Amino acid sequence: MRLAIRHETLYRYTAPLNYTIQQLRLTPRIDSHQQTLQWHIDTPGLRHAFTDAFGNLCHMLTITGNHDAVPIVVSGEVDVTALVQGRLHEKGTLSPLVFTTPTRLIAQTESIQAFSARHLRGKNSPDLMGLAEAICGAVSYQSGATAVTSTADEALHLGSGVCQDHAHLFIACCHAQDIPARYVSGYIDSGSTGHAESHAWVDVWVEESAFTGWISIDVTHAMFAGEVHCRLAVARDYDSAAPVSGIRRGGGEESLEVSVNVTPLDSQ
Repeated sequence: MRLAIRHETLYRYTAPLNYTIQQLRLTPRIDSHQQTLQWHIDTPGLRHAFTDAFGNLCHMLTITGNHDAVPIVVSGEVDVTALVQGRLHEKGTLSPLVFTTPTRLIAQTESIQAFSARHLRGKNSPDLMGLAEAICGAVSYQSGATAVTSTADEALHLGSGVCQDHAHLFIACCHAQDIPARYVSGYIDSGSTGHAESHAWVDVWVEESAFTGWISIDVTHAMFAGEVHCRLAVARDYDSAAPVSGIRRGGGEESLEVSVNVTPLDSQ
């Protein structure tokens, strides 16, 4: 599937800033099943490209001098090959145990441990898709119900959330059974689902007789990730995989506008 992607982010401020620094994880990952055919990043200021500890392609954006807005536009085309039951070819350079480390967003609680015990049923033969379906049933998709600071436990108790919350809860449940799992940010051809085209899902480490490695699962849709998913970044949680994060000096109050469009070119 060839996906045409355009992602526009606009920060506006009620007072001038004199310094902005942002870390951008807005370039598709180098994975064997996805090939970036063309990709452009358009921002003010200076950008420095680097690769982070998780192997994500990043840019450090710095803007100096008075400014009252920060526009960030990325666009391009990515060719994505279907995965067999979500199985990724790359095992990565890091030990999967790196992705068992707890964070604030995926912290263990009694509620999460009980939920995991009911639906994942142990490390030896975990029911991964059953867990995804249970999470969709327990946490209904509702845009705006949570914030990027919401934890997995908060989403579980609230009973509603978005793809980020589904991913965090899935990771937390895997960790409760000592199963490595990591957060994935990216884009999806959402089709007629009505879900946002900026998306989040998970990779889970499995050790089976026929396969050892990462399996990519779209928890929100209770399906394996595949040719409609473009991967931007993997990390422990949203905080370490966020498409845009940083700090500023000055600016007063901030407002944010985001527009994402993903078009499957092969279906035109």
